[in-house]
Amino acid sequence: MSDAFTTKVLHITTGRSEAVTDLTRACTEFLREAAAGRDGLLNVFVPHATAGIALIETGAGSDDDLLAALRTLLPPDNRWEHSHGSPGHGRDHVLPAFVPPHATLPVIAGHLELGTWQSVCLVDTNVDNTDRQVRLSFLG
Repeated sequence: MSDAFTTKVLHITTGRSEAVTDLTRACTEFLREAAAGRDGLLNVFVPHATAGIALIETGAGSDDDLLAALRTLLPPDNRWEHSHGSPGHGRDHVLPAFVPPHATLPVIAGHLELGTWQSVCLVDTNVDNTDRQVRLSFLG
């Protein structure tokens, strides 16, 4: 594989409740070695049918607001056709239509180019699956 492409899989445990997990530090650490000062793109991808990647502010309540908004848009009840697992689990399979399973971000001189309050986050509403993988890939 070329030096221009590097990839790594993160193993994340989200727990038995809905979660927004900040991945920004892990992305920065990955780029320190993978980008080595180069320009390029970081792709963040979660290969699960019930989770997504979001760029949001964390720590000031926005992560909780996101989960509350998702509960309003996608109620965890029994209205869903996809009906295995915990009650309301079908909504978890609709989540990636609202919070996509990927984000591609600019990397300049080896540094992730985020806005002042942006963080890269894993969004997981599926309480049945506590173990997630997130693939980080740098192309540059």
